[in-house]
Amino acid sequence: MASGLSNAMIKSKLTSGRYYDKSGTGLHLLVDKRGSKYWVQRYTLNGKRRELGLGSFPNVSLLQAREQALINKRISKEGKDPKGQIKKQKEIPSFREAVDKYLEFKLTEFSNEKHKRQWQSSKKIYAFPVIGNTPVNEITVDHIVQALSAIWADKTETASRLRGRIEHVLSWATVSGYRSGFNPAIWQGNLSELLPSPSSIQEKKHHPALQLVDVQRWWQDLNSRDGVGADALKFMMFCLNRSGEVRGLEWQELHLFNATEADEKGFKGIWTIPGKRMKTKREHRVPITSKMLDLINKQSHSEHNNLVFRGLKGGKLSDMTLSALMKRMNETALIENGIGFIDPKQGNRPAVPHGLRSTFRGWVAENQHSREAAELQLSHHVGSKVEHAYYRTDLIVERARILDAWGNFLERSL
Repeated sequence: MASGLSNAMIKSKLTSGRYYDKSGTGLHLLVDKRGSKYWVQRYTLNGKRRELGLGSFPNVSLLQAREQALINKRISKEGKDPKGQIKKQKEIPSFREAVDKYLEFKLTEFSNEKHKRQWQSSKKIYAFPVIGNTPVNEITVDHIVQALSAIWADKTETASRLRGRIEHVLSWATVSGYRSGFNPAIWQGNLSELLPSPSSIQEKKHHPALQLVDVQRWWQDLNSRDGVGADALKFMMFCLNRSGEVRGLEWQELHLFNATEADEKGFKGIWTIPGKRMKTKREHRVPITSKMLDLINKQSHSEHNNLVFRGLKGGKLSDMTLSALMKRMNETALIENGIGFIDPKQGNRPAVPHGLRSTFRGWVAENQHSREAAELQLSHHVGSKVEHAYYRTDLIVERARILDAWGNFLERSL
């Protein structure tokens, strides 16, 4: 099937066979009966035709395959075997070593420290005991299945992420010349035939939420507590932003109105969260209500620290600080009256900070406030791109009104 290769063609559904590139390097795409796609290079050495695997698509792009094929062609013209040269020049690393090498280049791409730790810890716990010491060029499908099967049913989301991370590491190993052939960690047409699909076995678990009937009792308890952690949790409850967004709040993100402007707009200012700190990767504006402003004004400024809610050592509060506080509140309620702050829909698990956002959504629905404005306040995508652009500018006033009403509901018991 002699034809030039293009990204569009490669991404399309192809019948099984070989699809040759016109780069003159012997590069071609091999498509098997399952639809899986692999890069293969044919070259001649000492009058004999040979083949060398360059990895699978899309783990290895067309550009990457062409670049490696060109290098290999130059090596073969010198009378050397590209495959042999790779083995001579590079000592094959174990999977554990390959992970370290891969992360040297990739860790800077992670958005926060939590994701870095998750990326590293999942392999340390689940993959290293099985393939940690195995050379990357010897890892097979059987290895991958062995590493994943133990947690595939009970920890499906973790296992699925682990599979993707192993796939990335092995893809890097292929492009780096440490292994050849197809990637044993790819899903489609490979592991998909050996493991049940994640969607068929995974039950989506929600964060336990505070029940509306418990809100004012919970709020009364929280208001009896002092400390920066308690202030941050109160602030989070007033604005319903995610924990990390609140804990990472910096003074320069706040724009406070003067008295005249505040009276005209009906709220005290705007908190603009940069896209790099948002889960959605989009800038998000939050109206600052009077109750939020009271908590902001309560925090001390520092010339050397931009954080509004600072930990004991001046750094960012940990996520555990807010979680532990809610855990203590639940335990106190159990001791005092035998009724904690639990979510019956989530197996009677104690409510957690992220679940407060669900509590707010329930209150919005019950009180017939604007669903669109509420979802925007939670930084959820609403409607089309055109609608979303409109809502971001025009519904901030409506969001401020909803947050004011929500704050009044919280303080009804005080």
